[in-house]
Amino acid sequence: MTELDRGEITRLLVAWGEGDEAAMDRLMPLVYAELHGIARRHMRDERARTLQTTALVHEAYIRLAGADVAWEGRRHFLAIAARTMRRVLVDHARARQREKRGGAAEPVTLIDAPGPDARDPIDVIAIDGALEQLRALDERKAQSLELHYFAGLDYLQVADVLGIAPATVHRDIRFAKNWLYDRLRTD
Repeated sequence: MTELDRGEITRLLVAWGEGDEAAMDRLMPLVYAELHGIARRHMRDERARTLQTTALVHEAYIRLAGADVAWEGRRHFLAIAARTMRRVLVDHARARQREKRGGAAEPVTLIDAPGPDARDPIDVIAIDGALEQLRALDERKAQSLELHYFAGLDYLQVADVLGIAPATVHRDIRFAKNWLYDRLRTD
């Protein structure tokens, strides 16, 4: 994506935020590939595959279209889109639980360590609950983790979005990852 495209995305986001409905229609073709990439990261290890990647993107699009957000730019949009996709997956997992009359949610895997044995199946609802608990304790650490793992931003991009140093992002993510792992392991 060129700098010109990034500028156009920001311009369209601002126009959309100011009530220009047509701006959303012009925006989606520019960000669709990035949204699809975020959805693939979310779905990469979902075992059940009851929700397709494209369906996740479209559901997030519908929710974003109804959002009343003062868009700050492309990265802000992608961060909100990643959070929206996570919410869609949580809602979908909860619906599956209801359909199974209280059965266990389908596991997904949160991968950070190298190697094939590093995968621990983790419930998407448990991940969401743990992230919300972390958010209550430390909003910035939760945001850093979410932007890095779920939106796919690198440390420099996370630092730029949050207005902090890359070294702080590294510490925040390391802390958040360990905190999340401990929380999920004990629950």
